[in-house]
Amino acid sequence: MITDTDLKHLRRCVELAAAAVEVGDEPFGSVLVAEDGSILAEDRNRISGGDHTRHPEFALARWAAENMAVDDRPIATVYTSGEHCPMCSAAHGWVGLGRIVYASSSAQLGQWMTEMGRDPSPVRGLAIGDVIRNADVDGPVAELAEEVRKLHLKCHGAG
Repeated sequence: MITDTDLKHLRRCVELAAAAVEVGDEPFGSVLVAEDGSILAEDRNRISGGDHTRHPEFALARWAAENMAVDDRPIATVYTSGEHCPMCSAAHGWVGLGRIVYASSSAQLGQWMTEMGRDPSPVRGLAIGDVIRNADVDGPVAELAEEVRKLHLKCHGAG
């Protein structure tokens, strides 16, 4: 179930995704939130330099591994503008982070890319639950997914 707090953090993710587009990156943004509601870290997509592993979800998993106690990780939440790709899902699972809440799904992204006539990603779009055992996942959120779709249209020259 998506709460008002979830929506607040997801809106920040969409802001980060928009900031990514403004500097030539793809529209993805993520926020890592502690159990007490404090924002621990946030990032945006940074692939325009040629390293296509510089996803914000992956960066937050690395940040958590380096900065969080193991016991604090499962009670933290990762909010993100787009559902984790398999690489980011695996990083999330290996680091042991908790709940994931996303604005738009991998299936939606695949559909949008097809509608824009774009080639599919070289990596299959798997649901987070197909990568992480017992994942606690909520999303997509219709109103925010539409905002993310518009960012993809802008990013890929179709909007």
